[in-house]
Amino acid sequence: MDVSELGQLIAASPPEPFVRTMARLADEDPDFVAISHGDDSVTRRGLEQRSNRLARVYLEKGVKFGDYVAVALPNGIDFYVAFFAALKVGAVPLPLSYRLPVTERQAIIDLAEAALLVGVNEADHPGNVALPAGFEPDATVSDEPLPEVVSPAWKAPTSGGSTGRPKIIRSGTGAEASPAINQLVFRYTAEDTQAVVAPLYHNSALGMSVGGLLLGQHIVVMNKFDAEETLRLIEKHKITWLMLVPTMMHRMHRAIEAGAKYDLSSIRLLWHTASKCPEWLKEKWIELLGAEKVLELYGGTESIAITVITGEEWLTHRGSVGRPWLGDMKVLDIDGNELPPGEIGEIYMKGAEGLGPSYEYVGAQARSINGWETLGDLGQKDEDGYLYISDRRVDMIVSGGANVYPAEVENAIDQHPKVLSSVVVGLPDDDLVQRVHAIVQAEPGTTAQEVLDFLADRLVRYKIPRSLEFTDQPLRDDSGKVRRARMRDDAIERMKTHA
Repeated sequence: MDVSELGQLIAASPPEPFVRTMARLADEDPDFVAISHGDDSVTRRGLEQRSNRLARVYLEKGVKFGDYVAVALPNGIDFYVAFFAALKVGAVPLPLSYRLPVTERQAIIDLAEAALLVGVNEADHPGNVALPAGFEPDATVSDEPLPEVVSPAWKAPTSGGSTGRPKIIRSGTGAEASPAINQLVFRYTAEDTQAVVAPLYHNSALGMSVGGLLLGQHIVVMNKFDAEETLRLIEKHKITWLMLVPTMMHRMHRAIEAGAKYDLSSIRLLWHTASKCPEWLKEKWIELLGAEKVLELYGGTESIAITVITGEEWLTHRGSVGRPWLGDMKVLDIDGNELPPGEIGEIYMKGAEGLGPSYEYVGAQARSINGWETLGDLGQKDEDGYLYISDRRVDMIVSGGANVYPAEVENAIDQHPKVLSSVVVGLPDDDLVQRVHAIVQAEPGTTAQEVLDFLADRLVRYKIPRSLEFTDQPLRDDSGKVRRARMRDDAIERMKTHA
């Protein structure tokens, strides 16, 4: 898509402030259920009134236009109330995991100089103003509309990245949007019922659900992802639109294989994103739902450029994440030269001409070459311009001079019928410099030899792990993310202890 097409869309459906959209929807159909969460729900009018009341509390606490408001609440109605309350005073919502250790949370709060913390105890962060989880404004606080404002950035999710140092990825867009653009990009409508299964501090869950709410959808929010519960909710609420990550797709497929029987016929579109999806797994979902219903998006929280691929396209370009739909991408070598089709290099992106920056880092610097920026992913293009992701540049293992991409090895391990999840890292090795090491969560009684035998005809020898350990703990969070650097460091410490 080029800027002229976007311009035509915006002209036909001009941007509207988020706070105005909320009020308009509440006036049009006040009793429409906007959010369902377990046995609880809130109507459009209820969401509008509750966020108005909380916004007034924010003002009393000293929150000013452009300030950061950290929202560290679990998935649920209270999260959205706190999020929209921030926008109603012109603040920038900073979603955080409510499970973050105090020291890690403090590092982000210090970086943002957050004016208010929502969902945390004030005693944990001396010197910061905070509201605890479960806080409700006094009944005397007005729920009438506030003066209309447009926050300078509608979200500011965080990332530790590969360095472990926190950074904030502040949206380059203020809190106003054209509904037509969301409809075009994500192909959803006001009539869709959306399932929100990932944590709301995760960019895709936040962005898709807020966009859906402002379009007028009913959204169904889960506390945390559970494969069988997700399948149950799809049937119960007749879910038509949802976004998953490959880890979720894997667990849901396992539940279906194990005999879980739920009606998935309501699903109109299933999107997936966030990490490389194993080809065998994507093929299973295409068989289950139909190729026309399975779509994939690649672009990162920064949204500099975006690729999209339909299920039909994928069947003729297996493993691809598609071609650039917004902006452009190219593959460069270490010297910044563009590589020919079929050669792996680092993926660089550029936004669509005429559009402003899509994001701004706080606490980090973008890596760029001649105006092209990279998120650190490796990949290649084919002759038709379709992009294929290999892995993160910082995660690649060089073992005996050969490049090993952890995602490829993990995809092979995860096909084992007893394996729930795996993480592959490179450990120091006197002979190979790095050796491939796998940490595996599997069913009790699974042996290392079983897994290695399984891999023998799926991977070339140098990619098969030289060492393997089992764990009974989940290796990825609910959004499918893994702290690979920490896992590698912990594995090295265990190796030293047992040496």
